[in-house]
Amino acid sequence: MVIMMNRRHSTASNPSSLKLASYIMGIDVGTTSVKVCLINAASRDVSLKNIKDTMANIPSELGPSGDKQDVGKIYGALHSCISKIPKDQLRRVVHIAMCGQMHGVMFWKHGEGWIRNAKDQVVVGSAISGLYTWQDGRCSPEFLDSLPYPTSHLSLNTGYGCATIFWHLRNKPEFLKSFDRCGTVMDFIVCMMLDLSEPVTSDQNAAGFGFFDCISMQWNHQNLEKASFPTKMLPKVVHSTENAGILPRDWFDIPAGTPVSAAMGDLQCSVKSTLEDMDTDAVINLSTSAQMAFVKPEGFQPEYSKPGDPRSPIEFFPYIEGRYIAVAASLTGGNALATFVKMIQLWCVELGCNVPQSKIWSAALASGMKEAETPTLDINPTIFGERHSPDQKGTVSNINQGNIGLGQVTRSVCKGIIANLASMMTPQMLKEGGIKRIVGSGACLIRNQVLQREIKELYKIPVNFVEEGNACIGAAMAIADRHFAQTADEKKSKRSRTISCSEKRQLVE
Repeated sequence: MVIMMNRRHSTASNPSSLKLASYIMGIDVGTTSVKVCLINAASRDVSLKNIKDTMANIPSELGPSGDKQDVGKIYGALHSCISKIPKDQLRRVVHIAMCGQMHGVMFWKHGEGWIRNAKDQVVVGSAISGLYTWQDGRCSPEFLDSLPYPTSHLSLNTGYGCATIFWHLRNKPEFLKSFDRCGTVMDFIVCMMLDLSEPVTSDQNAAGFGFFDCISMQWNHQNLEKASFPTKMLPKVVHSTENAGILPRDWFDIPAGTPVSAAMGDLQCSVKSTLEDMDTDAVINLSTSAQMAFVKPEGFQPEYSKPGDPRSPIEFFPYIEGRYIAVAASLTGGNALATFVKMIQLWCVELGCNVPQSKIWSAALASGMKEAETPTLDINPTIFGERHSPDQKGTVSNINQGNIGLGQVTRSVCKGIIANLASMMTPQMLKEGGIKRIVGSGACLIRNQVLQREIKELYKIPVNFVEEGNACIGAAMAIADRHFAQTADEKKSKRSRTISCSEKRQLVE
């Protein structure tokens, strides 16, 4: 489907420009940074990628148990990324694919969430809230148990949009009265771009919001309304890769009439960018947290959960093309290692010597790689708990005078991170799912050979480590597959969905 042919100001209207590349823009609004890429709509090659840290964290009224971000700073980071792209390439963007951090929620008031400034640019308005992220911990297990039981196969967790709304409904009802719209931060940005009166999201993000039935594609209106939940605030839901609308006017130099997708989930888009074989590959991503995921066969349908069912560490989220991904989403990842390194640094300070964390990281990982023998020290580093077991704590056992060296402890922490993930998604599960290879990605994993070794030893199947799975590229790829059919020759020459070394040299950081 070539939507660009009917657009005003489209490059397709100029015969002399028909041979110029057309681009799909992928946008990932992440927890710590915004990433924007352009891929060639025909070849799927990555032309450029820009990254900008948001620096958006702001104090929560709840202190450490809350987690909020400044939406204006997030949009500012997006503005910075797009401003670096040459105008001639922006004019040849034929579709915009949006994705970003799942679960979180923000609020705005219709007609006041965004404005146009003196330069006729759309900017964030005053009648918005901060973003309550997926890391927000205001909803205790007791609070969650007091809420209606969702009609869904997915459980409800703290940090999920509907849970956060319920918390405000019961604890700060006056706050909610100031707003009449809600959604993820990506939904809000899509609304800004398209000047929508009602927010639109994808089934991927609706599933991560809570109280959404993926099978019927409906919010749990009846359950929610009985509990006085403001259901009119909730976004309209469409299938992933469907469009939320078209640009009503030029956005930067991207022409009016360009389609914009409903926002998809960063997890699903990261999987899309990393997988080479959807049926036999699993993906492990390890950055701040850790996830293991693989695509379920066509026709798989999850079963509704029932009150009293035990919490499972495996959940099934909507993917694309009507399929689901099985996901083990652990809260224990690079954050556990970072806590370990910070602990060593604080000990050094108390002993009167200040050692930079970079030096501790280098020494610890180098020492860990020298430990050839399987460690006898047992460390379960689940100091942040897990969604399926929020009260779980970390443990250390089998300590003796011969296993407390820096390298032994470092390797034991790394082994504990992977062992915890393997307890959630076991090697047997992968075998039963037809998985023959693991593709590993994520900033923490790529820089840490100790973690890489533990994955190979615990799962005992081939593992391929690649550069970080890029959700912005995965979003653009998903849109390309849905809306821009390839010729047989283009499919034959299509490269891996990760960025090659030659492409990395072209990235615009």
